[in-house]
Amino acid sequence: MHGFQLWANLPSSLKMTDPHYQEVKAAEIPLVKDDDGTAVRIICGTFWGKKGPADGIVAQPIYLDVSVPPGRRRTLPIETGRHAFAYVFAGAGKFCNAFAPLAVPTESVGWWDKTPPLQADNRSLVLFDNGDEVVVQAGEDGIRFLLVSGKPIEEPVAWYGPIVMNTQQELQQAFAELNEGTFLK
Repeated sequence: MHGFQLWANLPSSLKMTDPHYQEVKAAEIPLVKDDDGTAVRIICGTFWGKKGPADGIVAQPIYLDVSVPPGRRRTLPIETGRHAFAYVFAGAGKFCNAFAPLAVPTESVGWWDKTPPLQADNRSLVLFDNGDEVVVQAGEDGIRFLLVSGKPIEEPVAWYGPIVMNTQQELQQAFAELNEGTFLK
């Protein structure tokens, strides 16, 4: 069993709006399959003509659960101008896009390592550069990964723990309000 949470940053103009939670059950997620055995569950956004149940998120993400059978090579479109990443949670494979992956950090590879591993395996995160597609070559056991893309907000990020603001000053103010019990109004 796998469970994932999608946390979406907000532009500064919406930072202090009421929190929003949307539960999505497995039965509500459309599944599309291609002739080569590739299966995609659409959690959020639109893909291959189907729309996922999660909506109302400012960054308009596309959040997909992708399974590619062993040894298959699959090209998946990514709208140009979106930021994208893949998170592998079963199997292994190799990724590329119109340019190249930016990084393939894993829990066993430190941030200081300059050479990414040759393949992304379980619990690997692949950050992509600009491009209009992602190509994955599934390993001998196939690969299952989340493919997430969203429109960039283009604002600075100050983050600590569960709070994301735009500046260190806003972040300090948020924690002061949290300690005083006035953060959530």
